[in-house]
Amino acid sequence: MNYFKLILKNPFRNKTRSTLAITGIAIGIATIVALGLITASLEDSTETTLKDGSAEITATKIGTAMGSSGTLNESYVDELAKIDGVEKTAGMLETTIVDTSDTDTPNNFGYTLYGANADDLDIVGISNVNGSIYNEDSNELIVGKSLADEKNFTIGDTVDVYGNEYKITGIYETGSMFYDSSMYTSLKRLQNITDNEGDISTISIKIKKDANLTTVNDKIKTEYNNTLSTITTEEMAKTIDDTLGMINSATTAIEALAIIIGGLGVINTMMMTVFERTREIGVLKSVGWTKKRILSMIMGESIVLTIISGIIGSILGVLAIAILSKLGGDELTLVFNINIFMKAFAVALTVGIIGGLYPAIKASRLSPTEALRYE
Repeated sequence: MNYFKLILKNPFRNKTRSTLAITGIAIGIATIVALGLITASLEDSTETTLKDGSAEITATKIGTAMGSSGTLNESYVDELAKIDGVEKTAGMLETTIVDTSDTDTPNNFGYTLYGANADDLDIVGISNVNGSIYNEDSNELIVGKSLADEKNFTIGDTVDVYGNEYKITGIYETGSMFYDSSMYTSLKRLQNITDNEGDISTISIKIKKDANLTTVNDKIKTEYNNTLSTITTEEMAKTIDDTLGMINSATTAIEALAIIIGGLGVINTMMMTVFERTREIGVLKSVGWTKKRILSMIMGESIVLTIISGIIGSILGVLAIAILSKLGGDELTLVFNINIFMKAFAVALTVGIIGGLYPAIKASRLSPTEALRYE
């Protein structure tokens, strides 16, 4: 009789009960892993978005948010460039298009298309392009890597932009989920085909190295308090940090629930196991098994159940986020942080220890004579 084989096989004598216990714990673990992946991926994307070299201030028409239909006159780009402390400004026009040629997807999500001067692409972190940057005098555009991977776009393909065929000349990657799920084309041409001559949606503002971000932002707010609304990278980072904090709080709450509910489920499963194997435990004790050996066997069986739950839950969590990000239109670049999975398995192990402790103690204290008489 092999001790370790017993530990591995015993939990599955009653397959239905074990399956239910594993499923319940795995759902909790999957949620922990999924939320952890979201948090890590958003943190990574945020750091990339706010990296050095990109604009520190974004200005939009007052009363509107980025991505809305509010537009500004392009003259603001030159006006803001004259403010003390500003190094460079760039105006961009944002619109949404739908590729009607994609007949395989019944509910097409819109693609975000930005119009920008080719010389201003560095302000959003686009510096290296596989292929070439669009010619501003031609129907050409570049596509972010995330969007290209999602829709299988390659250089040379064409995209329908308001009835006009635009050729993909390059694929870029910034590392930001926001920018890499978009397209960029000539500002002038996009203004023309959308009847927005001389209009832009946002103004990206890069400040000088020796300038103070808050001071420059306050100057813009004071001078254009009736027309422009601004947000800095610091404010954006704080907003995202607050959101990530809420996700982390939710993760902690789910971890606690997973331990409580999973622990109760394991206690129930292992108590039923001990109850059904009372006579068997009596036989083991009568042939010389010690209390410690009985206790470690039941604890081992409990931990086997929860470790399997941890493996299944981790796989389900990764798959769930991958599927949801694809269905959402903007594919999230997943960041696989080992700490996420270590935390998930720590929760699974805790559930196994807590859930198996009482049944193990009860089993180890069974009297051999009484257990042998048990029917």
